[in-house]
Amino acid sequence: MTIRTTTHLNFRGTARQALNFYATVFGGRTVIATYGDLGMPKEAPGADKVVFGQVENEDGFRVMAYDIPGQDDTDITVTAGSTHRENGVTITDRTFFQSVRAGTLDEITGYWDALAEGGTVVEPLTASAWAPGFGMLTDRFGVTWVLDVQALHAG
Repeated sequence: MTIRTTTHLNFRGTARQALNFYATVFGGRTVIATYGDLGMPKEAPGADKVVFGQVENEDGFRVMAYDIPGQDDTDITVTAGSTHRENGVTITDRTFFQSVRAGTLDEITGYWDALAEGGTVVEPLTASAWAPGFGMLTDRFGVTWVLDVQALHAG
């Protein structure tokens, strides 16, 4: 048996923009279906919102997303909460962080630079005690990402 987990992100009206953004960052194919595509009357409010969406690339990156029905709020803290560093520790009210690990610093730096555009750096991308590169940021859509480079040794 094979099992695979995929993060499913919930947005308040910005799922399409987020999925398209993630496709530019990670590459791959975007699939989007709206509420109207799946039977809601096309003229109904919210019919153009995403009920099922995903981005998947050949390297194994995959994320899913949808728009919460009846919610249309661009204030990302309403849905996502907040994360910051204080006294050397990460303080958050989020239930998860999205993690991306790459084999090289160059590769993770490319993802970092793209995700950071319009976002907020929580912890800068730099070498850490456990990885040649580690950083944390919240992107423009309110998703907090932990990016790191696979350590050369197993611990």
